[in-house]
Amino acid sequence: RGSLRRELHKMAAAAGAEAAAVAAEEEKRLLEGDPESGGDSEDEGDSDSSGDGEDEEKENEAEIQRLEEQLSINAFDYNCHLDLIKLLRQEGELIKLRRARQKMSELFPLTEEIWLDWLKDEIKMASESSEREKVYELFERAVKDYICPEIWLEYAQYSIGGIGQEGGIEKVRSIFERALTAVGLHVTKGTALWEAYREFENAILETAQPAPGSVPSPEQQQMLCSQLEKIHTLFRRQLGIPLLDMEASYAEYEEWSEDPIPETTIKNYKKALQQLEKCKPYEEALLGAEPPKLAEYQAYIDFEMKAGDPARIQLIYERALAENCLVPDLWARYNQYLDRQLKVKELVLSAHDRAVRNCPWTVGLWIRYLLAMERHRVDHSIISEMFEKALNAGFIQATDYVEIWQAYLDYLRRRVDFTQDSSKELEELRSAFARAVEYLKQEVEERFSESGDPSCTIMQNWARVEARLCNNMQKARELWDNIMTKGNAKYANMWLEYYNLERAHGDTQHCRKALHRAVQCTSDYPEHVCEVLLTLERIEGTLEDWDAAVQKTENRLARVNEQRAKAAEKEAALAKQEEEKAEQRKQARAEKKASKKAKKNRIGDKRKADDDDEGEWGQEEEADLPSKRHKGDGDGIHLEEEMEVETGLFGRSGPEKPDLPGNQKEKASTSRKDIPKVFHDSSKDNVTVFVSNLSYTMADPEVKLKELFESCGEVAEIRPVFSNKGTFRGYCYVEFKEEKSALQALGLDRQVVEGRPMFVSPCVDKNKNPDFKVFRYSTTLEKHKLFISGLPFSCTKEELEDVCKAHGNVKDIRLVTNRAGKPKGLAYVEYENEAQASQAVLKMDGLTVKEHVIKVAISNPPLRKLPDKPEASRASPFAVPRQVYGARGKGRTQLSMMPRALQRQGNPVAKAENGMVQNSPATSSQPPQEPKKMSNADFAKMLLQK
Repeated sequence: RGSLRRELHKMAAAAGAEAAAVAAEEEKRLLEGDPESGGDSEDEGDSDSSGDGEDEEKENEAEIQRLEEQLSINAFDYNCHLDLIKLLRQEGELIKLRRARQKMSELFPLTEEIWLDWLKDEIKMASESSEREKVYELFERAVKDYICPEIWLEYAQYSIGGIGQEGGIEKVRSIFERALTAVGLHVTKGTALWEAYREFENAILETAQPAPGSVPSPEQQQMLCSQLEKIHTLFRRQLGIPLLDMEASYAEYEEWSEDPIPETTIKNYKKALQQLEKCKPYEEALLGAEPPKLAEYQAYIDFEMKAGDPARIQLIYERALAENCLVPDLWARYNQYLDRQLKVKELVLSAHDRAVRNCPWTVGLWIRYLLAMERHRVDHSIISEMFEKALNAGFIQATDYVEIWQAYLDYLRRRVDFTQDSSKELEELRSAFARAVEYLKQEVEERFSESGDPSCTIMQNWARVEARLCNNMQKARELWDNIMTKGNAKYANMWLEYYNLERAHGDTQHCRKALHRAVQCTSDYPEHVCEVLLTLERIEGTLEDWDAAVQKTENRLARVNEQRAKAAEKEAALAKQEEEKAEQRKQARAEKKASKKAKKNRIGDKRKADDDDEGEWGQEEEADLPSKRHKGDGDGIHLEEEMEVETGLFGRSGPEKPDLPGNQKEKASTSRKDIPKVFHDSSKDNVTVFVSNLSYTMADPEVKLKELFESCGEVAEIRPVFSNKGTFRGYCYVEFKEEKSALQALGLDRQVVEGRPMFVSPCVDKNKNPDFKVFRYSTTLEKHKLFISGLPFSCTKEELEDVCKAHGNVKDIRLVTNRAGKPKGLAYVEYENEAQASQAVLKMDGLTVKEHVIKVAISNPPLRKLPDKPEASRASPFAVPRQVYGARGKGRTQLSMMPRALQRQGNPVAKAENGMVQNSPATSSQPPQEPKKMSNADFAKMLLQK
């Protein structure tokens, strides 16, 4: 035993000497720099490099000061903590570095990389036993944040350096056993821990071997057998777990063991191999997936949940959370599993604590944490302290504060023994209710412009507690009176809630009083309240009470019906006005179109007369024209000439009347035909994009767009669309040679072209693909994205990014513009995660940018409301049967060009001798016949009869 202790002392001394040498070398490197950088340089070069080093050192000091000031303002700036730690480590400021890491670890769980850097730095500086104890404490904190095999392995290896101390070997074994419990089941990284543990036990076995030629004592022989059994046990335990390279471990065991491997070990090994084959597809999916690998981890979790091994389920959850620590839903599912299945206090509370430290903005995680602490009977002071932390977590919605207050009040209510008239717990509950109401009114309403509790649910619960549990109906009535004064008196359901409380715990007099007030105040469903009042009086009231209730309800309902009738009339009047305006607009468009058509016809007649330049032939034809003239014909010629000079062929102004050649008639008639109609071949949709919102004044759109889209690939054809007048209509089709070019062209969407954002969308036939959805911005809640309003129109994307990047990593900024590309003073800013976005809301809301106070909120666009159609809301009593239109469909103007005298009735009618119209059943059932052809005399007779 003495020789074993001496050997262990040697191992510890060697490990300590090696660590000291590494520390000395590192310290020398930090203080003196790289010796190869300028050891043989001249004095002038040394002075230049020292000058550059001084400048860089000053810049780093200024940056360190800036970061420290920023953290004093916002201690939850994660990226600022990282930058400060990086700079301090670079400068070798070990004291400040330790302090910065300590502050960050108090606010956030640290990642594996940060912990390993911190531990390595502390290990280099730890030489005395007291300093080693501090390193052990640091390791204990590190292994609690996340399940990291590398940190456990570093912990175990560091503990080997202390085996020379009293109880050192047992401490190393204890750390190894804890490491195996935590990560020994890790399929890809667990093998390293098992091998390190076996190597440690083999080293102890080597030191326990007797000297060559000596006979071991019985005590030594017992120690050797015990140590051999420990190594055998480690091999057998490892071979029963599905790990990568199991075959190599099995071969190593066969080579190391002098005895044959037991049958049970072989059986367990084969079973583990089969389980490994089932796990391999999930491990390979994780290996080939890109971060954050949520889908792959979820599939792996579902697989382990079906298998049902709690240790493996816990491990896969921990692996997923190590890479997705900012996903609240993943934490929630993990905590739910621990709460319902494992129910181990230390494990459950540790997971809940890490969840709220990673995602402090998620109120659901805080509520589950409070419930878990209550479930495991944590001290009341600790639960209250945790609740205060939750209030300072910075939730992103007003309703979140209502939920956390309600959870805490529920906890306090469960602590009260209501069999006693008064107790300390009851007074604490009442004061908490009062504080909650005041907090929502002051703190929350000031920040969100709303309390988050419009229906006063907290006050309602307070009133229920007072009435049902404390028998204090007077306090409950006071609370309900306060609730009604907050704008809830117009809602029937609020009055009925109060009535039910009075009915259960009050008296009939207060019930009647409440219903009478409800009848007077309710505006949404007064009929319901009136019915409840009449029911009460029918059961318990006197005749006078019944008469008073009937009179009150009748008067109230009469006023309500009168108000509703006036509202309906007003709505009908508005609808009629809208219909009249629409009809006027239709009529104006029809008259405008008819006048344009008449002008074109007159211009065409004039040109037709001027086309004949045959001299006498034209004069003879003009002389042969009929001399019949209508009123005003004399002035018409000059009007037509002036029209032609002013408007030209397509309505464009001209300085003077051009000399028209003889074939001008043909040119005028074919000018519109020269504009080719743009047809699109739907079979080429995959290589075509549709471009819109272009400027109507764009000159040569084909040339301009070809230069723009050639960067995406070879352009086959550009087909701009023109109007009948030959003007560009602002959209076109761009056809490429290859499909990948069309896909790349979609990236040019909303690029500014001649001052307007160009819209580029896929070319899809909606008739063939009705389910196709064009890209639209999200209209749902996005907790990692901010909506900013009130920006100055001159604010650029770069200026806004400078303001926003101080609060986190900005992934994207979108300034909202109209179709003409003009800014609207709105913007959307996307951050990497919800934490950064929530902190940005706290710091930027109300900020002044270029003398404009901006408003910042989490992006949650309101639902779009469809326009109301009054005519569709109620059926008209004079409904007209739906018309059947011709093959061309419904006309634009809906004006009939046939005189009313010539219009035929829709149904066959017969005129009786007494002048009354009679419908013949026999006739109405027959199909309509073709109208009889009428001569001019028939028309004249019909007109005279009219």
